[in-house]
Amino acid sequence: MRVDTLSLQQFRNYPAQDFSFNGRCNVIYGENAQGKTNLLEAIACLSTGRSPRARSDREMIRFEADSALLRASVSARERNFVLETRLQRGRPKKMTVNGISVRRGAQSSGVLFTVYFCPEDLFLIRDGAAARRKLMDTALCQLRPKYAQALMRYNKAYESKTRILRDSEERPDLLAALPEFNHQMALAGATVIHYRAQFAARLAEYAEASHRECSGGRETLTLRYETVKTVTDPFADLSTLFMQLSEHQREHECAERAARLCLSGPHKDDLAVLIGGVSAKSYSSQGQTRTAALSIKLAEREIYKNTVGEYPVLLLDDVLSELDARRQEFVLNRIQGGQVFITCCEDDRLGALLKGKVFHIADGQVV
Repeated sequence: MRVDTLSLQQFRNYPAQDFSFNGRCNVIYGENAQGKTNLLEAIACLSTGRSPRARSDREMIRFEADSALLRASVSARERNFVLETRLQRGRPKKMTVNGISVRRGAQSSGVLFTVYFCPEDLFLIRDGAAARRKLMDTALCQLRPKYAQALMRYNKAYESKTRILRDSEERPDLLAALPEFNHQMALAGATVIHYRAQFAARLAEYAEASHRECSGGRETLTLRYETVKTVTDPFADLSTLFMQLSEHQREHECAERAARLCLSGPHKDDLAVLIGGVSAKSYSSQGQTRTAALSIKLAEREIYKNTVGEYPVLLLDDVLSELDARRQEFVLNRIQGGQVFITCCEDDRLGALLKGKVFHIADGQVV
């Protein structure tokens, strides 16, 4: 799986630029705020239908422009594809695959799979549960279209329920609609838990092996999926998960109405990380958290490889400069076999080392 060419028009700080990439390694270097990260963001956006950085599509459109265009030629599973995304101010984005419109990012991500790794991810362990849920959601929305659909249904029902609870003091009549939204959340939530549990189990297996290698066998990394307490077995069938989620909703009904907040459901899930049997979030050193985060992201890449039969495109955004020499060597040894994009501030011969192509970016242009 690889991105062969990329064309950007009015995207971020790129007025117009075309790229032709190496199938193995592409090193993008330049000073800060020149467009290196924007290039990786464009590839990620074409893959998933959303940006890993922007809160809204309009942030990705160049200031003086009304729209932006991203187009890539992609090779995957012995086929060629053209992915295109058009961003427009005040209007929904338009995405096509080989000229055919797609409505959701999950449909385009079925063509191009990416794993995006940035410096903030090195502290994934110390972040709140939302960061680790995002990791699971981003991966699963690419790998499992049914998961993406279930997550969308769950989020819509959750937002409706949240508005009802928030406004219930002024409009108590709204509470009559709560049972229907609880039902929708339990149905979609059962599917969400089903897929998250399976993904977390595989992630734990690969991450444990990577962490053991990176730490020289001195430490053991454990990942544990945590969901609502009434779910005694997240691997149970969907009907059992639905009943257990409904039970949790009934237990929290009074508390939710009093707090006017939605307190029940997998929107509060977490992926607990333990090193040597103790909480990494609370007790690990900075070096341990970096090693654990590295192991988790590289494990994510292995899951893609074993699921679709090809390595995903790996996007490393200025990660190596944040690592010591031993961890840099660990990463470089682990990224062989698929296409990788690496951003850095200086041309430190990574291109020659990894037998790839080097791009010097300055002010939204290839120098």
